[in-house]
Amino acid sequence: MSVRYAMVWLCAFASVLGLTDSQAQTLRWASQGDPQTMDPHSQNESLTNNLNSQVYESLVSRDRQLAIVPALATAWQQSDALHWRFKLRANVKFHDGTPFTADDVVFSVLRARDSASDIRTYAQALGEPKRVDALTVDFMLKQVNPIFLQHLSTVQIMSRSWAEKNGASKPIDYKSRQEGYAALHANGTGPYALVLRQPDVKTVYRRFAGWWGRFEGNVQEVVYTPIKSDATRISALVSGQLDLVLDPSPQDTARLRNTPGVKLVEGPENRIVFIGLDQGRDQLLYSSVKGRNPFKDPRVRRALYQAIDIETIRSRLMRGQALPTGGMTPSPLGAYNDPALESRLPFDLAAAKRGMTEAGYPQGFEVTLDCPNNRYINDEEICQALAVMWAKIGVKLRVNAMPRSTYFPKLQRLDTSLYLLGWGGSITDAETTLTPLLRTRGEAGVGAWNFGQIANAKLDDLAAASSREADTAKREQLIKAALQEQKDQVLTLPLHRQVVPWGARQNVDVVHRADNWIEFAWVHIR
Repeated sequence: MSVRYAMVWLCAFASVLGLTDSQAQTLRWASQGDPQTMDPHSQNESLTNNLNSQVYESLVSRDRQLAIVPALATAWQQSDALHWRFKLRANVKFHDGTPFTADDVVFSVLRARDSASDIRTYAQALGEPKRVDALTVDFMLKQVNPIFLQHLSTVQIMSRSWAEKNGASKPIDYKSRQEGYAALHANGTGPYALVLRQPDVKTVYRRFAGWWGRFEGNVQEVVYTPIKSDATRISALVSGQLDLVLDPSPQDTARLRNTPGVKLVEGPENRIVFIGLDQGRDQLLYSSVKGRNPFKDPRVRRALYQAIDIETIRSRLMRGQALPTGGMTPSPLGAYNDPALESRLPFDLAAAKRGMTEAGYPQGFEVTLDCPNNRYINDEEICQALAVMWAKIGVKLRVNAMPRSTYFPKLQRLDTSLYLLGWGGSITDAETTLTPLLRTRGEAGVGAWNFGQIANAKLDDLAAASSREADTAKREQLIKAALQEQKDQVLTLPLHRQVVPWGARQNVDVVHRADNWIEFAWVHIR
């Protein structure tokens, strides 16, 4: 980008926002993508969830260390293994002034269980919600849920009356491109109210004076702008037109460390980046191989794994902003820090070529790799790097890179043969990897993100048992066995966990959580 063009763009950017330097309590921030919807139950994607959580709250929330803390519920107890009771916070108002009650909780949990909801597997795990009185809710479980509170933290609460009034009683079916009122409007109990939603342009929030909580920061207004170009985002930060950039590229971090007026706020993210493969179809949708599916053969999957030069990706492409692993949980905590489950297959081109020959593909084949280009750090670049590496064993990749708004619906329609995906968030327990990501696709959201259509009966049995095991020692063994089966059968190709630096102006104090989550109420601008 030329200096002249950058200055013209930055002036236009400031004009769009209508801001001056004196408006210090407006947080202006950006990342490469845009939230997918304002419907809190429609899509389970981190940026979308993060922005929606500023408006919509859950019964329990997270502190700076990701521990569970009270939110819309002030207290809870278990009378037995299958019965939870929650006391709700009194005198809480939605942004439209209506009171928050148990009816809204029951409505929201049931709404989140709908087939169009992308968090239905979590909502389903909460059992049956029941109103006891205006400020008391019971949850009646059909089976033990060892991480009940973790699941509860993912279900954001909507106003029943507002949703019914605006035709939003059911979640928007995002993969089918369904439109609805809740996609562009919101009404929660949270610290910030949605003021303006312009997809792919900007999203604006204003502090809600009637919030029940305590603001630790001083931000009155938040303006989020998606800016795909790395260079443009960084130029806007350096010039002062932005206060915060969520995802500076690894190539820019060294520059930012030495730029006056700018700082880096760094930390590892709970997120595993991996390659998924279609193992369900008898013939791949996008491949030169006809009449069979090479990804059904573990020798092919292993060969692709061993042809990945992960150290080159870590050091050259990611500039050290990656932690290579053979694990499949967003954090090593999910595998109980077991080094055997974290170890990778060695990079070995000779072994990879032998595997391809033994599987009947000595000359390789062509296949399309679907890849987002504005979701993960260097996502498209990772895919291009894999194309170079896999060409050495005869696998010719057609990299099909696209924005996240196109990418995720494509995967949710199972319209893929090979794909790059990241998986993570605030929950480190393996349950939220095993059930939605690795178990056979089924009812109630089980396997909802298993876009490779993995179907492994042994893993299914182990994972299902771990989902209802109350004994912690027995549950650990079940989880480890399920993860080991995934590893032995090479059901996915793990790459690395991201290390995420945020770029910020020196006068911006922001808390960097391990789930790559910004809480507006904690931000202070000096």
